[in-house]
Amino acid sequence: MNPVTCTDALLVIDMQVDFLPGGALAVAGADGLVPLINRLSHLPFGVVVASQDWHPADHVSFETCGGPWPVHCVAGTRGAALAPGLDQAAMGVLLRKGLDPDTDSYSAFADNAHQYRTGLEGLLRERGISRVFVAGVALDYCVAHTARDARQAGFGTVVLHDACRAVAQDTQAVLAALDAQGINHAASVELLAQHTT
Repeated sequence: MNPVTCTDALLVIDMQVDFLPGGALAVAGADGLVPLINRLSHLPFGVVVASQDWHPADHVSFETCGGPWPVHCVAGTRGAALAPGLDQAAMGVLLRKGLDPDTDSYSAFADNAHQYRTGLEGLLRERGISRVFVAGVALDYCVAHTARDARQAGFGTVVLHDACRAVAQDTQAVLAALDAQGINHAASVELLAQHTT
């Protein structure tokens, strides 16, 4: 794997209070990712993008509206805030998704129906990005969907498996499915080791 350069981007997916232990839709171990993601964000990426679920209170994905998930990441609430300790100064772009009450949006590129695009693809192309590294939560939902959309858009795509946590599915099964779709995965420690002097 080649070292990080200005043609690479780091996509930090949904590192928000409601997805941390104790949150409304907790992902086990998500809080432990913060120091690692902070270290990654200081590598010489062309851009670091942090995504946020930013849902209206009547979002279609909520159990209260017939959806599969508990109410989480409601726009403007503490639960929607980025994780405490996350180095927000290193996040060059903050991208909010899931704003439409009638459509869920796992990927940082587009909603689940692929009718509304967030503008992330265009932003990456404008910055000359050719490869993206994906970290955050949850591996089996928003990280995986983001990685698939990145690959489909033609970006080299690497999931940093030790900088992700899954909420429901087995990590190895998720990575194997992504691998079958041409999406690479690697350990963050390998990437960081290339940049230590």
